[in-house]
Amino acid sequence: MSALHSVAEIRQVEQEALSALPPYTLMQRAGAAIAGQAQQLLCSTTDSSPSVLILAGPGNNGGDALEAACLLEEAGIEVSVQLHADESRQPPDARRALARAREAEIQFIEGTDDAPLRAQSWALVIDGLFGIGLTRPPGPALRPIIEYVNSLRCPVLSIDVPSGLNADTGSIVGGREGVAVQATHTITFIGDKPGLHTCDGSDHSGRIVVDPLEIAPVLLPPARAFLNGPQGFATALRPRANNSHKGSYGDVIVVGGARGMAGAPVLAARTAAFGGAGRVYVAFVEDGPAYDDKHPELMFRLADRVEFGASAALVVGPGMGTSRHAHDLLARALDSEADIVVDADALNLISAEPVLQHKLHRRSQRAEACSIITPHPLEAARLLDSTTQQVQQDRPQAARLLARQFNAITVLKGAGTVIAFPDGEIAINPSGNPALSTAGTGDVLSGLCGALLAQGWPTRAAALAATWIHGAAADQLVAVGQGPVGLTASEFIPAIRAVFNQIIRDHVQRRPADHTHRP
Repeated sequence: MSALHSVAEIRQVEQEALSALPPYTLMQRAGAAIAGQAQQLLCSTTDSSPSVLILAGPGNNGGDALEAACLLEEAGIEVSVQLHADESRQPPDARRALARAREAEIQFIEGTDDAPLRAQSWALVIDGLFGIGLTRPPGPALRPIIEYVNSLRCPVLSIDVPSGLNADTGSIVGGREGVAVQATHTITFIGDKPGLHTCDGSDHSGRIVVDPLEIAPVLLPPARAFLNGPQGFATALRPRANNSHKGSYGDVIVVGGARGMAGAPVLAARTAAFGGAGRVYVAFVEDGPAYDDKHPELMFRLADRVEFGASAALVVGPGMGTSRHAHDLLARALDSEADIVVDADALNLISAEPVLQHKLHRRSQRAEACSIITPHPLEAARLLDSTTQQVQQDRPQAARLLARQFNAITVLKGAGTVIAFPDGEIAINPSGNPALSTAGTGDVLSGLCGALLAQGWPTRAAALAATWIHGAAADQLVAVGQGPVGLTASEFIPAIRAVFNQIIRDHVQRRPADHTHRP
């Protein structure tokens, strides 16, 4: 999986590289990379003499932009620079870049407001206002500049990170008081950053290009964060042997469905069946329907009459309610030896009950019992005794806290879903789109997690694969014009099956078949 590195890690590598290189070397490399990316973007313009607007801020990010301006000017491209910096306080390399830009007689736009920018049309904007070191929101004078850039229809190339975005968390610096550039493209240096892929980062970063600036990869520390993708769970993919049967692929029991909420566990159960489980049961908290008329192969039971043994994977919580009866069923499930996916109302029960919290935490002490929790931000906030806003301000950290607190793999749902492991490692999921913003898609995800656990997948691989496939199914539906508006959770289920089978074909066609199955 592609590595992601924190701001602190990038800064450390940058300092090590700077100490071994002549001054201005990294800025020259960054400027060349920006100019090259800009020229690629300009190739698609129909303007015979395109004009490029470069916004240069007070730090080295602004210096990189100025160096790129010089190179674009040398290439015969019309460049205009608006400087937002106190020249006397710029770092040495940025001052050098500014002097070089002035010597090149590049046009500098007078004033620091948006009025002179509106007097001209732009083929491209290069955002060099702020880099990865931003700790407070852009000042009020810059808000109209950023809002103007966000109103344009031309490409916007951000340097390192869209200005105003936290590179570690993906949240907009300053929250509701802040503002960030909505880039169509981001060129980021040395290593990729988590914040470009989660929370607001997925809306603001656009297409991301990573340029290492010729820094040797060995200087980067071992990554503790990654981008999720099939390579992260490929070893668990295998073709099915001809000599197999339903018992080869395990059982899933979905526990939920209080009165009036039967649809949630049915969605999870259908997904478990489409995700390859051999048999799927729905264990209703209260009286439920007799059967599923669309998928009568699903078996419906009363939860009180179902044994929660080690032979089946459990998905607990969809439509479960928070009654005392639901509480007792959850306690019984947590005490079982089964692999378990905890979602929805089960998470709300756990957040309100220390005894249930203890039961979930201690499951990790039993090697045969694996746990995955799949909260959305509000459920995560309840589990952490926090607020949704605080969770969203630092999604990677919130997911890490949950994984450590409950000793369970945590799938924190949302834009750029974060999968966190108890050892502190995380993966950020790049697949998915707003089509998933509809009721029931979380039940679909938990059902897929359960199906993979039932088939004997390692818990880590199951969490990574279920999250990626879930998002990829949404991407597939949107790609053929069936969304993102108006898709319903049940429509994702056959798309999940299609994506799952496709990645099996893609990743195992050259590998000898593994005929080992879970008994």
